[in-house]
Amino acid sequence: MGFIMDGLDAEAYDRKYSDRELLRRIIRYFGRHRPTMVMVAVMIVLNSLMNAAFPVLIARSLDQLEGAANLEETIWQRTAWLIVAILLSGALSWAFNFIRRKYTSRTVGDVVLDLREDAFDAVLARDMSFYDEFSSGKIVSRVTSDTQDFSNVVTLTLELMGQVLIVIIVVGLLVFINLRLALIALTIAPIVIFVALAFRRIARYTSTQARRVLAEVNANVQESITGIGVAKNFRQEQRIYDEFKPVNAQTYRLSLRQGLTFSSIFPILGIISGIGTALVVYFGGASVISGVVSAGEFFLFIEGVNLFWFPLISIASFWSQFQLGLAASERVFALIDADPRVVQIDDKDAPTLQGRIEFRDVDFRYTSKEQVLEDFNLIIEAGEVLALVGHTGAGKSSLGKLVARFYEFQGGQLLIDGHDIRSFNLHSYRRQLGIVPQTPFLFAGTVADNIRYGKPDASDDEVLAAASRVGGGDWMEALPQGLETPVGEEGKGISMGQRQLVALSRVLLQDPAILILDEATASVDPLTEAQIQEGLDVVLNERTAIVIAHRLSTIKSADRIIVIGDGEIIEEGTHRTLMARGGHYAELYNTYFRHQSLEYIESWNKERRATVA
Repeated sequence: MGFIMDGLDAEAYDRKYSDRELLRRIIRYFGRHRPTMVMVAVMIVLNSLMNAAFPVLIARSLDQLEGAANLEETIWQRTAWLIVAILLSGALSWAFNFIRRKYTSRTVGDVVLDLREDAFDAVLARDMSFYDEFSSGKIVSRVTSDTQDFSNVVTLTLELMGQVLIVIIVVGLLVFINLRLALIALTIAPIVIFVALAFRRIARYTSTQARRVLAEVNANVQESITGIGVAKNFRQEQRIYDEFKPVNAQTYRLSLRQGLTFSSIFPILGIISGIGTALVVYFGGASVISGVVSAGEFFLFIEGVNLFWFPLISIASFWSQFQLGLAASERVFALIDADPRVVQIDDKDAPTLQGRIEFRDVDFRYTSKEQVLEDFNLIIEAGEVLALVGHTGAGKSSLGKLVARFYEFQGGQLLIDGHDIRSFNLHSYRRQLGIVPQTPFLFAGTVADNIRYGKPDASDDEVLAAASRVGGGDWMEALPQGLETPVGEEGKGISMGQRQLVALSRVLLQDPAILILDEATASVDPLTEAQIQEGLDVVLNERTAIVIAHRLSTIKSADRIIVIGDGEIIEEGTHRTLMARGGHYAELYNTYFRHQSLEYIESWNKERRATVA
């Protein structure tokens, strides 16, 4: 069976919970629903009593018929009463059951809603490193599928209450009718319970693996859909399909195994209960023949035994089926309880920031084997525009991520205006922080909605003013409906350049004290670059900015340039001084940036015209 479980190891943040601990947490979600649950419990009691009333009514009728002088007359006398009593008990049973199920469904829905909100809140609270390490598709599966399966635990728990009450009522009735026969029936009960509990470990393990493979499917589908454009570009649709088939087949095998596990328990328990019923019929029939038990009592006892076995089997098998819901609950609680890696030492509101940033002997690594910064020191004065250049992997983006507090550094201090960054309430701190990534993400909605995203209470005039500051607002004329133009999923309804202009406008509206710019002009045409650069000239004025530069125009406008290599500062200065020095920056310039300069373009055009001539 090993091939069925291949690749289904637990995530690093998964943990084991005992059944008692899981049940305690599940019950906690019912705290505010206590009055409703009391009413549901009352309905369960009344419904159980009505279900037990039917065989009692039949038995009473049989006893009254037994020994009657005029059997035909007695039947006609008792039939009307019996029909009325049966109809009344059935109607009351239906009414009590309807009320129970109505409020049970509502309560279960409310509890699942609360759990899903807690799970989603935990997703929002997780650090960026969490999403670097774990598949987003698997996380989505925990928030959606596993929280839904959690409702199985709740429903089964409520069903269990009803079954337990029926067993208690029936056992009391059986003991009252005939203690000897009741003891015969009860001797089989421990065997039923033992067999059911033996399935518990298998059912729990199988259910957990089934949840994991479903998460694998969700992750595979999400990745395939996200990258469908690349797949079509390289004509790799068949490859995506071929990669999905083994994951889907694994889901089938595990689902089949899970189904066989749960479906096999009822036949086994049914055989055991059948043996118990046969013993009761044998000894009970002998008691009727000997006159120890009346026909009505014997009928009531047989009906009671049948009524006894079903809830008993349900209770016994409950623990095996219960594992499906517990496995889902365990995965959801593990997501909620995942330990944060970014840990604040205090929670004070960030004051109005001036924007002075100091890295003091900072050590940082993404993993234990990936040292990025070691004893790193850097001071960025308030209002200074600092450009970071260097080869890929040098550590440029890491500095911005640390300032944004997306990752935890392992040593040293990071000070903002002299305050330890770990002492701030992150929500209040990030309100004064603006980030423009190289590939901006837009949410479904209009252009105006996305500009207003960082400041939801901004008026239409404020949104228009922010958009107009980028390139004089000329870019808005290319939008079919202006600021009310829908951007589509992930902003795919507009061009990359327009997305970057929207992202920059969004930051301008936020008016942050510190700006982190991962070169918003890296993937746009010269006209859009000029529009963005014009907007940058406004937004960078008297504002602390860390610019991860890919364009010469951005570098030249910086107050200071830092050359990063292997997590260290190799050179720093202005463009002019660094070029005069002829070091690493001059080498980078001549290799990567020189072709962007106006002088280079004019020289290249002259050479091209001379060649053509």
